[in-house]
Amino acid sequence: MQTAKHEVGRLLTRLPDDCSLEDIQYHLYVLQKIEHGLKDADEGRVYTQEEVEKMMAKWLEK
Repeated sequence: MQTAKHEVGRLLTRLPDDCSLEDIQYHLYVLQKIEHGLKDADEGRVYTQEEVEKMMAKWLEK
């Protein structure tokens, strides 16, 4: 796993020179959420398709 500092450096090299601080914050947020999701998946904290469909059915009932 890469260090946070290294990941930020890689992100900055991929963003355009005229990006805003808000752009950088957004991309850092997205990267953090992806990392969190991958960790959850690795640790088995996931839902099956059936479980998701059951949850969604409850929310979509009228």
